[in-house]
Order: sequence, then C-alpha cells, then structure tokens
Amino acid sequence: MPSARRNWTLRAAGVALSYALTLVLFVTANKLTTAANAIFLQSTAPLYLLVLSPLILKERVRRSDVGLMAVVLCGLLCFFIGREPARSTAPNPSLGNLVALASGFTYAFTIAGLRWMEARPEARETSMSTVALGNVMAFLMCFPWALPVQHAGIADVAAILYLGVIQIALAYFLLGAGVRHIPAVEAGTLLLAEPAFNPVWTWLLHGERPGPWAIAGGTLILLASAARARMP
Repeated sequence: MPSARRNWTLRAAGVALSYALTLVLFVTANKLTTAANAIFLQSTAPLYLLVLSPLILKERVRRSDVGLMAVVLCGLLCFFIGREPARSTAPNPSLGNLVALASGFTYAFTIAGLRWMEARPEARETSMSTVALGNVMAFLMCFPWALPVQHAGIADVAAILYLGVIQIALAYFLLGAGVRHIPAVEAGTLLLAEPAFNPVWTWLLHGERPGPWAIAGGTLILLASAARARMP
C-alpha cells in the first residue's frame, strides 16, 4: 500500500522498533513455552498501558480500569506460581514465560505509540508506514539466524506467505484503523479476546495442553477483558 512506503520518520522508527521487538519476542516465547502461556502473558499489555496512557497520551485512567487490571495482575502471577514440565513444544517454559512477559511490555508501547501518532493533528506518520518499518526491522534482527536456508518446500513457502499476509499484514492493518477511535487501554483490553481461541487451536492441532495454573491465569485475564469490553 502506498501509505506503508511513505513518511518513515524518527517518530515512526521509535514505535516501529517496539513493534519489531514485540514480534521477535513473541515468536521466541512460542518456541520456549506453550502457545497459551505466550499469548496470555503478552496479553498483559493493558497493565502497562495504565502507566503509559497518562504519561504518553494524557488519557485519564478510570478507577474501574485499575480494578480490572488488578485482576489481570492476579492472572499474571498464576503463571509464575506453578512450574510446568518441559515438553517437545515447550522446552523451557520458565524462560519462555519471561520472554512472553517482555513481549507484553513492548506490545503496550506499540499500542500507545500508534495511538500517539494518530492523535497528533500535524502527524505525517501513518500506522501502516510504522508497521511496515517495524517488519523491516524484525526481518533484519532475525535474518542472521535464518541462514543458511537448507531447504524450503511448497508447504514452507505457503506457511510463510500466510503468516506474512494474513496473520501480520491484515491483522495490523485492522489494528491501525481501530486505535484511531478508542483509548489505548480499551484497545489493549479488547485485543485480549484473541487468547480465548489460542489454547483451543493448539490443543486441536498439536495436542498441547496448558497447565492448571496457566488456565487459571488465562481465565482471569479473559474475564477482565470481557468485563472491560462491556463497560461504556
């Protein structure tokens, strides 16, 4: 898209770096811990937005937001109470959980940054140009570890194209369009609906079952998300 190729400014680069780190950290977390843990812990982004929104966006945080984020914090703690055993799809759950938690922090900066740029009347940057630049950064970060490419079949190429076009490009096009119209805390909380489907798909496709503490923590996070989404 033309807007994705224009206005790669320093402001856009700062937000793009946060977005690139989110991508790299989240994928790394998925390689180390269960998919459910990775997505649930990344979904703690609204917790950090309680601090970032007043500082960066000058948006007022409501008392109800603080209460719901307390529930999210309790859900977060559940992931670090129980110790999950290593398995083929999650060889290092403890480290993966920490990496996923870091991805939630950078994700919060991404949401706040996108809204900050869109809210500035004189802004030349667009969400699409920032996302495009962020993907270039993520590519450059990971490229040295992708070599050498030993083989790439049709299925591999198809999976990469699907992830690039649908899972990344289309998803963040919709995110960029949405954050123009709602506060950052609400945007981050509404996006918590995504983890509801993650454990189901990983169980159906890979037979991966999250531990009981992870289920309890994820349930608390999703309940807080549902409650926030229903609030005016």
